[in-house]
Amino acid sequence: MLQIGQSAPDFILKNDRNEDVALSQFRGKKVVLYFYPKDNTPGCTKEACSLRDSHEELLGMNAVVLGVSPDGVDKHSAFIDKLALPFTLLCDPDHKVMELYEAWGEKNMYGKKSMGVLRKTYIIDENGVIMKIFKKVDVSNHGKQVLEALK
Repeated sequence: MLQIGQSAPDFILKNDRNEDVALSQFRGKKVVLYFYPKDNTPGCTKEACSLRDSHEELLGMNAVVLGVSPDGVDKHSAFIDKLALPFTLLCDPDHKVMELYEAWGEKNMYGKKSMGVLRKTYIIDENGVIMKIFKKVDVSNHGKQVLEALK
C-alpha cells in the first residue's frame, strides 16, 4: 500500500505523442500524477478542464501534471486538442502502472461489480517522494484541491 513519505514507484509509459516518458525524468519538480478512466467522458472531461484551468498556477509552484488512463495515443492526442490541455497524458492500456499506484480495482456501479480505473491523484515532491494522495476526487474542483495541497 503506497503511503505519504514513501518513494513513488518509477515507470515508463507512452505519451500522447507516442514518446516514452519516465516519472524519474521529472526529478526537481513536483508531479501531479492523476489517474482517470477514459478520455471524452463527462467526469474525466471536468477533471481535465479543472487541472487545465489551474495549470499556470501549478507551473508557478514548480509542478507538472501527468494524466494516466488506459486510452491509446490517438485518443489522448484528440482529447488534448479538443480541450486545449497544456499537460501530458500517458497510456497504460494493460493498467500495470495503475495497479502499481492502486488506481485499478473493483468498482461498483449501479450494483454491478467490475474491474476498472479508480480515480486517484498523487502529488510527488521534487525528490520523488509521495507528499499527498487523493483517494476521493472532486472532478469539478480538482485543480483547486491540488493547488491547496501544494500551498
